[in-house]
Amino acid sequence: MERETVKVAVLDDYQHVAERYGDWGSLPRGVSVTFFHDWLPFGAELIERLQPFDVIGVMRERTPFPLALLSELPNLRLLVTTGSHNEAIDMDAARELGVVVSGTRSHGRTASELAIAMLLNLARRVPDEISSVRSGGWQTGVGRGVYGKVLGIVGLGNIGSQVAVVALALGMRTIAYSPFTPKQDAEAIGVELFDDLHAMLGGADFVSIHVKLNDGTRGMIGAKELAAMQPHAYLINTSRGPVVDEGALIDACSRGVIAGAALDVYSQEPLPPDHPFRRHPNVYPTPHIGYVIEEAYEIYYQDMVEAIHAFLEGSPIRVLNA
Repeated sequence: MERETVKVAVLDDYQHVAERYGDWGSLPRGVSVTFFHDWLPFGAELIERLQPFDVIGVMRERTPFPLALLSELPNLRLLVTTGSHNEAIDMDAARELGVVVSGTRSHGRTASELAIAMLLNLARRVPDEISSVRSGGWQTGVGRGVYGKVLGIVGLGNIGSQVAVVALALGMRTIAYSPFTPKQDAEAIGVELFDDLHAMLGGADFVSIHVKLNDGTRGMIGAKELAAMQPHAYLINTSRGPVVDEGALIDACSRGVIAGAALDVYSQEPLPPDHPFRRHPNVYPTPHIGYVIEEAYEIYYQDMVEAIHAFLEGSPIRVLNA
């Protein structure tokens, strides 16, 4: 790069940990790194903040980079996103504007671990009982065991298959709806594959979603699908928020159509302060922590530094918009 000083921004470092997990001091002299710990929506303030920077590191899908933002950043030459894809970056626009987008490796098991944790928390009412103890109370209800119960999985890809294996080890019967998964692959791990989504939903005590967000999965779980579930069943979503119709889910939880939901992803993130999910008694929200573990952050930020090194040396790596 021609500029004597290269300015790097690392965005949305909510927990103030990015500096710890990456070897930023290894970057060449003349490279300055600024860490931002808050989140700004698209607008004049965000544009003004980012305009000075040549390189921006982003945590996947926290801050979107549409054409409208990219076109306002004349100095930007490199975007580094955690993971190997980022639906919140307009890859075509970045390429047309001469901005290289590089990715990082991923941990691979973070979302599946959280999905299982959510399942067990729901079954044993762990959040409610913790809240009771902290407020001076004691036992407030009766939990359920998962042994012998049925887990329905929507999307039996890499993450869905990991969840299935653990559920089977817990003694659960595991069924799935996954149109692009060969029947023999499901049978190989002990999963019964359904051709009909509604039939699968109706047979499950817990439903866990593990599909990628695209035109075919946006709004995939709506009012009709929720109505197909059993009244005692719980929905778990650690994939992407827009896969579920949030209005339909709030209605279903309020009317007892389903028992409740555990959610880690939302149509708008961070979740607005006045969003019903924050206060609904049958919804258990977490702040998109599916990938937020030390082992993953070490990979993300170390690879981010590596990608900056490679770009400055004229040989970008893990380019996503070539």
